[in-house]
Amino acid sequence: MKIATFNVNSIRRRLPLVLDWLQRHQPDVLCLQETKVQDSDFPSLALASTGYHVTFRGVKSYSGVAVLSRTEPEGVSYGLDVGGSPDEERLIRIVIQGIPIINTYVPQGFELDSPKYAYKLKWFKRLRTYFQKHLSPNKPAIWCGDMNVAPTPIDVHSPEKHLKHVCYHEDARKAYHEAVSWGFVDVFRKLYPDRQQYTFWDYRKPSSLDANKGWRIDHILATVPLAEHCTKCDVDVEPRRDPTASDHTFLWAEFEISMA
Repeated sequence: MKIATFNVNSIRRRLPLVLDWLQRHQPDVLCLQETKVQDSDFPSLALASTGYHVTFRGVKSYSGVAVLSRTEPEGVSYGLDVGGSPDEERLIRIVIQGIPIINTYVPQGFELDSPKYAYKLKWFKRLRTYFQKHLSPNKPAIWCGDMNVAPTPIDVHSPEKHLKHVCYHEDARKAYHEAVSWGFVDVFRKLYPDRQQYTFWDYRKPSSLDANKGWRIDHILATVPLAEHCTKCDVDVEPRRDPTASDHTFLWAEFEISMA
């Protein structure tokens, strides 16, 4: 099984990029974040024409998530059904061959003194409760998406300069690690404990890609029974060089399990 994740930063603007990547890489599942489109305008027909089943939930110009899968999902659910706060179209869970796949677009946080940052920290706590309600750490499951957290110093350039950044502040990292500790394994780090590899390079700094001043804030995680079967995980940097690129790029992983 090959699964990929990509913060597309507007699916309508980057539809050709996504279609090209699907054709070239043929993942079994592609999770998209920040689709930035209301459901009535989502390009479902164009994506379905590739042979993928399309599941999505979004709002105009903000947030939004989607999952493309080769096989029809056995189950679909939307949003965090714990905690009572608005979800802002940030989570989809599908089930493929009995394996839950959770696609999340975690709030960015804006600034440390912003209510949006407090919301981000609470969102991670709610997410852990969601895992406890719907999953078992002893059974296969995948959690992937844009987590808006660089978990360790190796996951961000010049970490000492970003200690007060909402994606690297110690409280954000702690909240993320607490969610992960429910029972997930970062499969990229499992395979490459010391490799410095990023998934995001800031638009506002035009030289960030060439200088490799980036962040690893997009992640694919699996419960232990499934993480043991992960044989490959990598970042496809080339789409970030496209003139119409998102500020993120594709992260993918392969698991040695069959997809009928």
